[in-house]
Amino acid sequence: MGKRCLFSAARHKRPKVAFLCVHNSCRSQMAEALGKKLASDVFESFSAGTEPATQINPDAVRLMKQVYGIDMEQTQYSKPLSDLPAVDMVVTMGCNVQCPTLPCSHREDWGLEDPSGKEDSAFLTVMAQIEEKVLDLKCRIQAGKLG
Repeated sequence: MGKRCLFSAARHKRPKVAFLCVHNSCRSQMAEALGKKLASDVFESFSAGTEPATQINPDAVRLMKQVYGIDMEQTQYSKPLSDLPAVDMVVTMGCNVQCPTLPCSHREDWGLEDPSGKEDSAFLTVMAQIEEKVLDLKCRIQAGKLG
């Protein structure tokens, strides 16, 4: 049986979830956007990185707009960890390098392949994986279980 979550529906607290990646330009940005679109009733979404890029990946921006109708450039930008509020949960994207760390009560890694520099199909695959994982995280928080 899963452990009880501090953020169960009974406690009525929407946890703050930080999606972290080194550059905060692609996967973590997509996770923040999808978290806001699909799970804002359950958790607050943020993203950041240890070495933020100068802009969000243009392919991620284009495809998120096409597939989900989300214009990430209107509401998001690449930012350092210091721009984040205190968070309850940290989700790393699968950096394959030294992933960012941040104090939190729950941490997990999604192990996602970085689609940067690849074909649209790679982005679409990662976007679908992020959507699935955001919805799974939402369900686990609603059920009061993590892990």
